[in-house]
Amino acid sequence: MPIAKVGDIDLYYEIQGSGDPLVLIMGYGADSGRWFAIRDKLAQEHRLIIFDNRGTGRSDKPEGPYTPEMMAGDVVGLLDAIGVDRANVFGASMGGAIAQYFALIYPQRLKNLILGCTNCGGKKYIKPSLFAIAFLMSIAKMPVEKKFQKMVPWVLGKDFIKKNPEVVKRYVEISTENPTPERASVAQYNVVITFDTYDRLAQIKASTLVICGAKDRIVNPKNAKILASKIPGAELHIIENSGHAFYIDSSEEAARIVLQFLRKHP
Repeated sequence: MPIAKVGDIDLYYEIQGSGDPLVLIMGYGADSGRWFAIRDKLAQEHRLIIFDNRGTGRSDKPEGPYTPEMMAGDVVGLLDAIGVDRANVFGASMGGAIAQYFALIYPQRLKNLILGCTNCGGKKYIKPSLFAIAFLMSIAKMPVEKKFQKMVPWVLGKDFIKKNPEVVKRYVEISTENPTPERASVAQYNVVITFDTYDRLAQIKASTLVICGAKDRIVNPKNAKILASKIPGAELHIIENSGHAFYIDSSEEAARIVLQFLRKHP
């Protein structure tokens, strides 16, 4: 089991494929297994560096709170540990927040930036509907498997769910394989509620792709438009009929968009 010592914690990671390095950073409370639908497609052209954030999966779960700066530092520490000077970075949801801080704090380590289903945080962040917030609160204390079964229609597109029961089943299995303990969820939640990049987005100099699903019920797609409008030269792609986890329910299209973007910025 590949483990990297990063500061005072151990991070679990995997490397797949060859070519220009591409780091994948997963979102709140989720481990790297969630990349299952898109990873093989991206690895056809890139050396993927996939890891479990602190607090999740097979990585250490130290006491919180965690901060976005701390978690961006984990990414740099992992790159140092495996001998990678610069990499492309793709962050989804909370992983997109971490990726933004990586771009702002460590620009010399970044090649290209991909921000998926994420936002800028702070006062400019467009929050989910009150219904969505109430739902997320209602499932917080449920048994793990039941919770992720309830999450399915909130993260995956309706048509996709009907047509792909095996993928839906795989999503639930992966989400329950290494459940995130409550204390780590609370620690990561501090990142979600404290990060704020809006006033600094213009400082991001790397070529940037902003991508999300048009039917995202967790992070309003209008947040992607805010990011793309504030980051100089950013490209925006909104995938029709796709939910929050566009990298699962639209993995073919998402991989095509990401690879096409990275080919343009070698």
